[in-house]
Amino acid sequence: MNSRIHLSLAHMGGQEQKFIQEAFDTNWVVPMGPNVDAFERELAEFLSGDVYVAALSAGTAALHLALIITGVEAGDEVLCQSFTFSASANPIVYQGATPVFIDSEKDTWNMSPEHLERAIKDRLSKGKKPKAIIPVHLYGMPVKMDEIREISVKYGIPVVEDAAEALGSKYKNRHCGTFGEMAVLSFNGNKIITTSGGGALVSRNEEYTVKSRFLATQARDAAPHYQHTHIGYNYRMSNVVAGIGRGQMLVLPERIEQRRANNRFYREQLKEIDGISFQTEPSIDYFSNYWLTSILIDPEKTNGKTREDLYSALNGLNIESRPLWKPMHLQPVFKDHPFYGDGTSESLFKNGLCLPSGTGLTVNDLQRVADAAKFTL
Repeated sequence: MNSRIHLSLAHMGGQEQKFIQEAFDTNWVVPMGPNVDAFERELAEFLSGDVYVAALSAGTAALHLALIITGVEAGDEVLCQSFTFSASANPIVYQGATPVFIDSEKDTWNMSPEHLERAIKDRLSKGKKPKAIIPVHLYGMPVKMDEIREISVKYGIPVVEDAAEALGSKYKNRHCGTFGEMAVLSFNGNKIITTSGGGALVSRNEEYTVKSRFLATQARDAAPHYQHTHIGYNYRMSNVVAGIGRGQMLVLPERIEQRRANNRFYREQLKEIDGISFQTEPSIDYFSNYWLTSILIDPEKTNGKTREDLYSALNGLNIESRPLWKPMHLQPVFKDHPFYGDGTSESLFKNGLCLPSGTGLTVNDLQRVADAAKFTL
């Protein structure tokens, strides 16, 4: 059997071990340390230099802290993109708040400004002003941030960007993760760069990152003894894994280009198949890192062949693919929560598939995927 082609594996750049060894040599094998400090600086510089970064144990931890800092409490409501991974919504529930799910629009597959404003008006009419808006730059595709921010300002509701999949993506030449009051990044093993597990909170407000670091280290007060006036969390990034991140930062521009090259390869190979369409940058205002190349399959144009047919065919050939995210409002755990939409995300989920997109894939790997799609569809 052919070797396994994975969806998106970690891809080391070659310099990671140097920073890890430095942590061991200096005995900084603890949360925080020189690698963490340097990783935060390097991320801030990459994102434009006028933001502050707190390196944390996971993107989910970053989102949880962002909601705490925003003031989300039990009984509050938070507006969240429905078409996303559950980690975008779970921290809302950690706080005892209620997610209010917003459907996608067709251009980017991200949060619909139209449905967002409709939801806000309806929640206000019910006496509930949402505490935050969580748009997600899905698969690296930037959200329509101008429209989302305009609504945010109009109603006085802060934006917390979920940029977990969008490091290196830009909207109007500005990095995703620098638009909201705060934003979160993820360095999970399948992301565009990794620390094996990890994340970061990003903000232009230094006080927010200072507070996030305080909360992430068990909220220990500045006292010679252990004193706590706030509930804290064990969310700080380890100095060892931050060393992996520093090595990964050295190849980040290359990784972005490799993901985009994968996307171009698939587009060229599959352009003759009627019924396949791609998640696509709507205009020159959008620059996607194309973390995962994602397609839609229209059975009406493929003689009845569906997303599931291609998924099964690839799996049979030892090729990993993945259906698009199942919307949160369709998840059993969230089925009773408010939802505002028109079925766009449901249709995307029904017809969409993520193709193998890792930067370690060879041309032969990519060709195997493309040939399988041609044969199936």
